[in-house]
Formats: sequence, structure tokens, C-alpha cells
Amino acid sequence: MNIYIIGGGAAGIMAAIYAKEKDNRVIVLEKNEKIGKKIYITGKGRCNITNIADYEDYFSNIVSNKNFLRGALKQFPPEKMIKLLNDNGLSTKVERGGRVFPQSDKSNDVIKTFEKILKQKGVEIRYNQSVMAFSVRNSRIQKIITQDNEYYPDKVILATGGKSYKATGSDGKGYELAKEWGHTIIPLKPSLVSILSDFCLDESGNRVALKDMPSLQGLSLKNVQINVIDANDKVLFKEFGEALFTHNGLSGPVILTLSSKINRMDLRQLRLSIDLKPALDNKTLDRRLIRDFEHNSNKIFQNCLKDLLPTKLIPFIIKLSQIPPETVVHSVTKEQRKALGWLLKNLRFEISDLDDINNAVVTAGGVCVKEIDPKTMKSKLIENLYFAGEIIDVDALTGGYNLQIAFATGCVAGSNAKKEEKK
Repeated sequence: MNIYIIGGGAAGIMAAIYAKEKDNRVIVLEKNEKIGKKIYITGKGRCNITNIADYEDYFSNIVSNKNFLRGALKQFPPEKMIKLLNDNGLSTKVERGGRVFPQSDKSNDVIKTFEKILKQKGVEIRYNQSVMAFSVRNSRIQKIITQDNEYYPDKVILATGGKSYKATGSDGKGYELAKEWGHTIIPLKPSLVSILSDFCLDESGNRVALKDMPSLQGLSLKNVQINVIDANDKVLFKEFGEALFTHNGLSGPVILTLSSKINRMDLRQLRLSIDLKPALDNKTLDRRLIRDFEHNSNKIFQNCLKDLLPTKLIPFIIKLSQIPPETVVHSVTKEQRKALGWLLKNLRFEISDLDDINNAVVTAGGVCVKEIDPKTMKSKLIENLYFAGEIIDVDALTGGYNLQIAFATGCVAGSNAKKEEKK
């Protein structure tokens, strides 16, 4: 058999490794000049290969279509991924949260290991090959057409990735090919991305433009709880950890996680609400404010918050509180103090949008899982077509989960594509 794999990213590499047998040819068609271009930049260049979370914990970190992935992750769990690399000379280590990295902290070493395995297996790689179209007859791909070649496959594995980080080759072409021959494409959304905001809101709903507070840019918030609330103040999602103010909104680990949970919702109906003091309930925080105000009773208001808030955040909070900054602290009324306390527990931001999909870590949406056999990754519409990786409508949170999904679906697709069809 001639098995062609479209895309030499994480899923395509794994599909090639598991599709190759001595009696078949496996050819990877890669549009770039090298394989694994997106792997190079994962984990900030260190490559967060996978996560050692147990089987059930994995599914709490998968956002879309987790049941579709159960079989694939059982067939190719993190332990097998780690063993594959270790057996081929790459040492790995486990860090906070179960994240697995190469011992060297160099993603390039992961790529070199994959290249070594592919070479030993006898996988052929054709670089600079952009697939333009498939020729399909009788529900089978008869021909693959690139910009300067034609290929005649027995089996095809489509592993072209998503639409994030176009510079790595993820330009969305795979979705076009799948859609052209009947597959449903669930609308593409950015996932694990910054949340954009133009305005913050005080307790009365008055808006303060973030562009008027340039000092916030680059400010990091630690140990905060951020809630996503609806128009009725109902908490839909909440995350605890770190966030970062950017020039056009918010980013950081907590924000990236929340973005993946809201990207298919009507963002105009949602708000971000930051609890700057999650360890203190309302009464305890009010007692803290009373104590601080008594200690600084003769100071002006703008000089009494240094023990409570990051310096860069103080002018912003004062503006939202509507307490004149030159007010002597002993003159601050009970109502003003209560309003300040509310603000510290409910720092609210309108959501204008999510950042561009090209800046997203992964793409949500893709080929509808109802049209793919989860046991084999085989198309239910095209007899000799398989899918692997980010092109499928599956995505997960950060921590190595998305790469493991790519590896697992690639393994399943490759393992099944190499099987002879029953006549």
C-alpha cells in the first residue's frame, strides 16, 4: 500500500511512525522545509510533550468532544508516548502539574528524535508540498494534487493541523479539503488565547476605558480568582491563578483557560469578574479595610492602599471607586468603604472579543466528530481517508494535553490505515 500523510506536525509524525510496515510505503507531504514546526514553539520552546495525569483526569482537561477521544487515549496513553521517546534516546522529566518536558529543555531535541525514528522506519518525507486538491471517485481519494506533483494513494491521513500560528503552516487548508468532499466543519474558534476588553465597570455599571489607564499594561496579578459571569451575574466558569494586563485586554494562564470555555458563546452577554482578594470573604475584607483606614487615618486616600494592592493597580482602583484621591482617609464614608470592598471582590470587565485565531495556542472547531469513527479515525464519508490531530473538532487546556491528543489520534489513524481493507 501507498499511505500518504498530509502534514508533518505532531499528529502526522505519529501517524507515519505507526503506519509504516516493511511491506508498505508511507509518504509524508509537508508544506514546510522541515517537520514539526509547531512543536518547536510549544512550551515556550521547551516542548511540553504530554502530561502524566491519569486517564480520568485527562478528560477534565479536554474541552470539546472528550468522549470521542476515550478510545484513542486508552490505546496510546502518555506512558507510551514517553516510552517511545525514552527508547529512542530522549530523556524526559516531569514538572509541576504533571507536565512532561525533554530533560534538555530543547524542543529541537524532540524533533531530532522523531526524525531519527522516521528514518529508521523508512518513512519518506516530501518537503515543500502544498496539497491543492483531492481527486475523488466512488467515495475514494484517487489522486492528491500538490502545486507541482500528483500522488496516487491507497490510504490518506489528513493531519494538517488547525488555523493557529499560520507561520508554522497551519493555514486551514485541511478544512477546505475535508469540506469539499462532504465533511461538516464545526466553526473555527481561537482557543487558549487572550481575552480582549475595552472597558472596566464600577458597581453602578459605569464604564472606564482601559486605554486611559496605560499603567496597567504588563501588570501581573497573582493568586486571583477570575469568574465569567452572565448578564444576571450568574457565575458560569471560574479559575484561580495568574493573569496579565495587555495593551488590549487580559492574558495569562487563567485567561487562556477561560477563553477555551467561552469561545463558542455569545461574548457580548458575558463579563469577566476578578476577585483580587479571594482568600477574604466580604466581612473579613471589610474588617481589613477598617483596620488599614484606622492605621492611616490622617493620610490621603491614594497613599493608603500600598499594603493592599500592586502599585500599578492603585490609580485604576481609585478611579473606579470614585473616591477623590486627595480625600483624607478618616473622611471616607462607610458607603465609600463598602463600595471599595465590592470593587476589590468584583473588578469587572466587558468582553469585546477573543484575540485573533492566529495568536491562539490551538484551534477549536474542525471536522465534525460524528463523521469520524473514533476507534479508527477513519472518515465515515470517504472510504480511504483518516483524520488526526487538530483538524478534528477536539481541543484541551494547556499542560501537554493538546499534543497528547495529536499523538494519540495520529497513532490510531496510522495503526488502522496500514490494515488491508476487507474485500
